[in-house]
Amino acid sequence: MTDILLEQLQTLASTDAGRDSFLLESARLIQRLRPHYRWVGFYFLREGRLHVGPYVGKPTPHTVIELNRGICGAAVSEARTIIVDDVKADPRYLACSLETKSEIVIPLRVNGEIIGELDIDADRLAAFAENDRRLLEEAAEIIGRRLAE
Repeated sequence: MTDILLEQLQTLASTDAGRDSFLLESARLIQRLRPHYRWVGFYFLREGRLHVGPYVGKPTPHTVIELNRGICGAAVSEARTIIVDDVKADPRYLACSLETKSEIVIPLRVNGEIIGELDIDADRLAAFAENDRRLLEEAAEIIGRRLAE
């Protein structure tokens, strides 16, 4: 059975919304359907660094991230999803909010090439299980296909 999040994201992807509007609405949808996801947003590769894109949640001080810094930089550099159950225990973590306890970062691909990432913070420890990983990787695939258009 397909998750309602994926169904609604696919519907959103079929609209003619502009790129940033689509991304912001995608972040809102993900957060609305998974309320324990406190910060949901995108970073995009530009000139060898990650630049913040549309997001929902508290403002972030990290609007540009070097590829060798943070969980976000690691996910793109390693070309894989990274889940951190306790951000305080991971030396790579770039503190954004005192409420953040765990994080997941999923690379975004267009035609097989990483163009950015989906970054999600939660306010509880170990908030992201294997089912979250699978769901969000599928969501990132839908988003990547839409961005390729």
